[in-house]
Amino acid sequence: MTSSADATSAIGPSALTRTIVLSAAGLFLGLPLFALGAFTVRGGLAGGVTLIHWRDLFGGNLGAAAQPLWEGVQNSILLAIVTVAVMLALLVPAMILVRLHLPRMVRVLEFICLIPLTIPAVALVVGLAPVFSVVARIFGSGSWTLAFAYVIITLPYAYRSIQANLVAVDVVTLTEAARSLGASWFSTIKDVILPNLRRGMLAASFISVAVVLGEYAIASLLSRTNLQTALVLVSKRDPYVSNIVVLLSLVLVLILLFALGRIGTRSRRSRS
Repeated sequence: MTSSADATSAIGPSALTRTIVLSAAGLFLGLPLFALGAFTVRGGLAGGVTLIHWRDLFGGNLGAAAQPLWEGVQNSILLAIVTVAVMLALLVPAMILVRLHLPRMVRVLEFICLIPLTIPAVALVVGLAPVFSVVARIFGSGSWTLAFAYVIITLPYAYRSIQANLVAVDVVTLTEAARSLGASWFSTIKDVILPNLRRGMLAASFISVAVVLGEYAIASLLSRTNLQTALVLVSKRDPYVSNIVVLLSLVLVLILLFALGRIGTRSRRSRS
C-alpha cells in the first residue's frame, strides 16, 4: 500500500507546480474582482478613494433609483428557491426510478437533461413564449414564473452533479438491503437513498443558484425583472451602485463554488 501511494504521489504534480497553477488561477480570477472593487470606491472624476457609494447603497440614500434593484434581488432569491425546489422534486425521483427499475432508460434521461445545452437562449425563449402565455393565465405574470424556464436551463448541470454521486453509491444494493429488512419504499428512499445523495443534491443546488443569479437573456426577452435586468436599469442611473451589486454577487457565487469544492474534498477524504 505504501509503495502504491508513493507511486501515485510521484506521478502527480509537484508542490511547486501546484503552487504555480493555483497562483496563476488566483491572479486570473482575482484581478478582475480587484479592479471591480477599486472602481466602486473611486471618487468620481475627482479621483481618490471614498466609501460614499457603499454608504448610499446600504444606507438607503438611493431613493427611487434603488427600487428596481431591491425588486430584482427579491425576485432572484425567490427564483433561486423555487428553481432548486422544482428541480430537485422532478429530477431526483426520476433518476432514482430509472436507476432502480429502468436502467435501459439512463441514456434517454441523460439525453433529455442535456438537450438545453444545445439550444440558444433566444430559441428557447421563442419556444417558451406560448407556454408562458398559458402560465400567465393560470399562475399570473409574476417574475417567479421564470422558475419554470430556469429549471430547464439548470437541468444539465444538476443532472451531472447528481449523476456523479448516484454512480458512486451502490443504490441497488442499498435498496435491496433495506427492502429485505422490511423497510417500505418511502422509508428506503427517505432514510437510505437520499442521505447518500446529499452531496450531489447540494452541488446541484449551488450550481442552480449560481445560474439563476447570473441569468439575463430569458428574463429580458420575457420582460421579467430579476437581478441582472435590474442591474442594467440601475447602471444607467448609478454605475457605481450596480457594480457594487455585481461584485457582491460574484463573491457569493465564488463562496458557493468554494463550498462545493470543500464538500467534494471532504467526501473523497471520508471514502479514502
